[in-house]
Amino acid sequence: MDVTFEITDKTGRKVRLTGKTWTHIRTEHSNVENQEEIIETLQKPNKIINDEREGVEYFFRYFKHKKWKSKFLKVVVKYINEEGSILSAHFVKNIK
Repeated sequence: MDVTFEITDKTGRKVRLTGKTWTHIRTEHSNVENQEEIIETLQKPNKIINDEREGVEYFFRYFKHKKWKSKFLKVVVKYINEEGSILSAHFVKNIK
């Protein structure tokens, strides 16, 4: 597994982004312009939502400088044994 970065999120758990997932994000969600936006969202989120049904957590951060209407970056993380893997990241209009 090619790890692009590994950081500690706001809750103290390790989270990693793989090259494969970064390629998916840049291809499918091109308004996510750089990895620093993802890192900032994981370390300084405005809100974290735990979706037990889906088995993931959603991290949200507001980026007011974005030219699109969708200004909240939503990072989807799956945790197994307190270690997280980013599944996706994209901008949304609202936290939900």
